[in-house]
Amino acid sequence: MASPKYKALIATASVPLIMTLGNSILIPALPALQRALRISSLQTSMLITVYSVAAILMIPLAGYLSDRFGRKRIMIPSLIIAGLGGLLSGLAPWFGGDSVYAIILAGRLVQGIGAAGAAPIVIPLVGDMYRSEKEVSGALGIVETSNTLGKVVSPIVGALLALWTWKALFLSIPVFSVVSVVLILFFIRVPAKDNKEQVQSFREFLSTLTKTARAEGKWLAAIFVIGATSMLVLFGLLFYLSEVLEGTYGMKGVLKGAMLAIPLSALCLSSFLGGKWIGEHKYRMKWVSLIGLALLTAALVVLAVVQSKAIWLLFVCMGIGGIGIGAALPCMDALITQGIDKEQRGTVTSLYSSMRFIGVALGPPLVSVAMSRFPNALFYVLAGLGTVSILYGLLAIRVGEESEEEQDANRPMQRRSKATNS
Repeated sequence: MASPKYKALIATASVPLIMTLGNSILIPALPALQRALRISSLQTSMLITVYSVAAILMIPLAGYLSDRFGRKRIMIPSLIIAGLGGLLSGLAPWFGGDSVYAIILAGRLVQGIGAAGAAPIVIPLVGDMYRSEKEVSGALGIVETSNTLGKVVSPIVGALLALWTWKALFLSIPVFSVVSVVLILFFIRVPAKDNKEQVQSFREFLSTLTKTARAEGKWLAAIFVIGATSMLVLFGLLFYLSEVLEGTYGMKGVLKGAMLAIPLSALCLSSFLGGKWIGEHKYRMKWVSLIGLALLTAALVVLAVVQSKAIWLLFVCMGIGGIGIGAALPCMDALITQGIDKEQRGTVTSLYSSMRFIGVALGPPLVSVAMSRFPNALFYVLAGLGTVSILYGLLAIRVGEESEEEQDANRPMQRRSKATNS
């Protein structure tokens, strides 16, 4: 029988999986939605973007509230809100009249608001659940794996639902949300706060956060840029691949969903193995993430130079890029969790999640515009973003390699140790 801590980790990991599933199931069905709603390619990409924009705006507030009132108390209502947003979008055809598209966008906006208080809170929650930094890194690897597993499964699930009706893509979201709420209610036990614990006022919180930004802003900004770039490239490439598979090769339905899942599977496996291997070594975290970004950038350069839509080359390069992104993300999560004090962890990780959502929001519309106006420059632009992220991370993230003896001696202080000055 699984231990309570393992059950809690499963419940925690269900949140990013289900939130990712609720968003990414649209990817394989975007061309079908475009035809059904009679909208342009850019309007179709907005179904992804509006969700992400709502999350970007609400995530910092959700992070602060989770620091002050508790992770669980914020996550559960947020999951319910996300489910209601999906329900609104799914019911739009029955009462929308000529405003179906607008109502679907409104539902996606509500869903994004709910997602802001759910998936981003998972990273600080994992940091609260474990004391050992090695356990934290391993758990974050599983969380990122769950996140990417949602991306792997979502094209197939989305394709299957779209075979029935495109409305099911949205109506499935309340079902996913209820599953996650039940798991959290039954398996995550949050310790009661010490009565002597002082709750920061909002002014005190802002003052502390400002000091954190001044002291740690340089390396945190680099991590934010890496996270945003990774998501921008990932969702941009998924949008591109979805268009090419259907437009050039005529792939639809489950076959198309299965093909989209191939590079995402590489990302998922890389994320799991990377989270296991980095342990509590910040030196590894930095270099694994930079090497991962280098793999991604190299794959983009190949696509830019060759300018070929050969299906085998697309999948090889996207598989390599997926491995790179999967290696980088758990490292970024772990560096933030281990480098920021618990009192500010929820807000700082939420700001990081906001940056990742910015990447998600920008990826599809950027690629949509590039495909129609300057297709030959698309991969050069994406490769350039990857290069900038590598250089910024190389210069801004400062870590040192400690011996095992030093780690054991300094373990009580490691949570307050700073990634820039270790």
